[in-house]
Amino acid sequence: MTHKILFCWIGMTDIRAAKGEIDGVGPIAQAVRAFEFAEVQLLTDMDAATVQIYSDWLQERTTAKIQLHSCQLANPMDFATIYEAVTTALGKVRQQVPAAKFTYHISPGTSAMAAIWIILAKTSYPAELIQSSVESGAKVISIPFELAADYCPPLALINDADILRITQGLPPQVAEFDAIIHQCQAMQELINRSRIVAMHDIPVLINGESGTGKELFARAIHASSPRKDGPFIEVNCGAIPENLFESEFFGHEKGAFTGAATLKKGYIESADGGTLFLDEIGELPLYAQVKLLRVIQEQSVVRVGTVAPIKVNIRIISATNRDLMAAVVAGKFREDLFHRLAIGVLKLPPLRERQGDLGLLIDFFINETNREFKTIHQATWTDRKLSAGAKNSLTQHAWPGNIRELRNTITRLILWAQHETITITDVANAIFSKPSSASAPIIDQLTNLTAITQDFKLKKVLSEIAGQFIDKALNETNGNKSQAAKLLGFNNYQTLDNWQKKQ
Repeated sequence: MTHKILFCWIGMTDIRAAKGEIDGVGPIAQAVRAFEFAEVQLLTDMDAATVQIYSDWLQERTTAKIQLHSCQLANPMDFATIYEAVTTALGKVRQQVPAAKFTYHISPGTSAMAAIWIILAKTSYPAELIQSSVESGAKVISIPFELAADYCPPLALINDADILRITQGLPPQVAEFDAIIHQCQAMQELINRSRIVAMHDIPVLINGESGTGKELFARAIHASSPRKDGPFIEVNCGAIPENLFESEFFGHEKGAFTGAATLKKGYIESADGGTLFLDEIGELPLYAQVKLLRVIQEQSVVRVGTVAPIKVNIRIISATNRDLMAAVVAGKFREDLFHRLAIGVLKLPPLRERQGDLGLLIDFFINETNREFKTIHQATWTDRKLSAGAKNSLTQHAWPGNIRELRNTITRLILWAQHETITITDVANAIFSKPSSASAPIIDQLTNLTAITQDFKLKKVLSEIAGQFIDKALNETNGNKSQAAKLLGFNNYQTLDNWQKKQ
């Protein structure tokens, strides 16, 4: 059953009806009598006591859940503050109930309030529009977009997403973009650019720190592109051993080499008609970059064990947390490949630069994780909530691991919490802090030769130092041995394994 939500401002006619000062029940009560809603979201700039009296009165006339939104308006005809208040309320509810169907009641409130409802219903927050009168009651209305344009406030009051979608014909919102929780302007502009680039069949390069959501953006771009019905093949370029690159990317014929018992399609051929997502593209070795460049130029692959080219039609989205241009200058990344990949370039901001998003993400992950645990434990589960101090502690953390670190931390918090309310102590136990490099006792021994005693064993010390650097490299690469081996200057990950066995 569709979850229908009514949004409207509380008007003076509604207040007077609740007080018994006029005949009838007012526009809002008319609407809840005429239509069935799961929720009623009421916006108001009136005093709290008056609003509560009205809310209680309306609740007696409907089974719908009533939610109040207290708003501060410059005046009841100020388009800018009305627009901000309405979009804030709509955004919060849309994140809480993504699949809900919205209805806007344009009768209560001022003409400026009605205009904003109409604009939003026809642009960024599609909805059904209703109006009511004493004579006709409440009814659905249909307003052509050309007529709605007559109500438009200055374009400066409409955010960039609305302008871009209207003027450039952006595709409708898809679930993947809705999953990107945000409210800051930087992220909104990034999503606008992502939706634009999704429409054009060009390579995309997504740059951002680890944990900023590069894969999420790649999937959203694919889902809103003309290739959405084709495959989405994800490849972690840093996890493929060098000796398996050609087989993994290009595929192989049966009997092409020892162990090739059957024909196998490679990543590129498997992505034919869809999108090939190359995560951590900066980890590809130079010889592999040359082969990838040839595929892009010729739009074909040759399986290992044959010389016959196979035509492919793919779109490449690549991602990296490295500065690829710096890698080009250093001779570690081919300039010709860089310019082939970096046509639609998206720079994802780290969480610390997303002003206003951290609190929103904390609330979202708390609610989402509670739902997940409730699904597992069902009737025995009690939702966890943050104390004010605990939330302050979370907002004060730097989150160097970005959204991935935040989500994992929230999961630990809820997993370990012994009580319904999560405390500051719980947060302190769940957050990991990077140790200072000054705390390495073995290094201290080497820099202070006077500390050498009869128990000092150089071989043991060197072995421990090697172990510390190996652990650090594995930590920096999230356990990827191939990448860690490169950081340490080893030829391959087997060398790293041999060093670990010596410890």
